[in-house]
Amino acid sequence: MTTSPIPEVGDKAPNFNLPAFPQGRHKLADYKGKQNIVLYFYPRDNTPGCTTEACEFRDSIGNFEVAETVVLGVSTDTVASHEKFISKFDLPFSLLADEDHKVAEAYGVWVEKNMYGKKSMGIQRSTFLINKNGKIAAAWPKVKVKGHVEEVQAALVELE
Repeated sequence: MTTSPIPEVGDKAPNFNLPAFPQGRHKLADYKGKQNIVLYFYPRDNTPGCTTEACEFRDSIGNFEVAETVVLGVSTDTVASHEKFISKFDLPFSLLADEDHKVAEAYGVWVEKNMYGKKSMGIQRSTFLINKNGKIAAAWPKVKVKGHVEEVQAALVELE
């Protein structure tokens, strides 16, 4: 298993076609020519940092909608886990289930982590802004949750 390099600004966004909650499946092609995409990768549903990040996107969703931008969260959790997470925090966007981590690998965010001396593979919190042409318009490969949603919104303003 080799993780691809992280796509850079101007690169064609790696394709995705994943099951999601609520709306069945989401494919990159569904949005081409119609909407920008904020594709944010996060480690786990219902964990402190991931919950904070999701709620910050939730609280700013109107700004993304005005900018013709859909927010999609991606983790290796199941669709059933996503359903509980969305219900618990009233999230107004879809969460995609990348259970085999193929999409995370394609985006270069499936990495070795070292927690308390124990090494394991997992998602590195990262966000990609994909424009309506399917190209990477901005990338945040190592996200710090605090202030991140504001950074994404600022990049959206420059996109227009």
